[in-house]
Amino acid sequence: MQYKKFFLFTLMTIFMSACTNKTYTKHESVFIVFKTPTFKYADLGFIYENKDEIKVEIYSSGQAVLSLEVSQSFVCMSFLECMSKKSFNEEVLSAYYPVTILENIFKGQEIFNGINKIKTRNGFTQKLIKKDKYTINYSVLNKQIVFRDTINDILIKVKRLK
Repeated sequence: MQYKKFFLFTLMTIFMSACTNKTYTKHESVFIVFKTPTFKYADLGFIYENKDEIKVEIYSSGQAVLSLEVSQSFVCMSFLECMSKKSFNEEVLSAYYPVTILENIFKGQEIFNGINKIKTRNGFTQKLIKKDKYTINYSVLNKQIVFRDTINDILIKVKRLK
């Protein structure tokens, strides 16, 4: 009888720990524009970060209309199943992008290993062109991040509200 209680207690502990909320060490309120050929969202939201992942939520009328979680190996979008970063890039962004591009953009870090990076007093800019693949203008200046790819019709804009 003691073994059954112990087993049941252990099983319940495992199930309960799987349902715990993730703890984020940093969060910011932002205005986000996320526009691709398949998705178009622009509204207020939040960016949450911890050492393992980044979570982006966009709200409209007090309801979360988009939730995007980027972990070390997967991207989960509120209305799509979780997929590898490579698959996400192929289906939503561009197959020619590095797998780390989404988290680098939302964190305001350099993309494509800093190629063509020009430091400015308030941040940096990058212009990346690969004929018929992408034409990217990326800037992280002051409290604003702008990623624009004119060939693939992608715009990701993040303006920090703090």
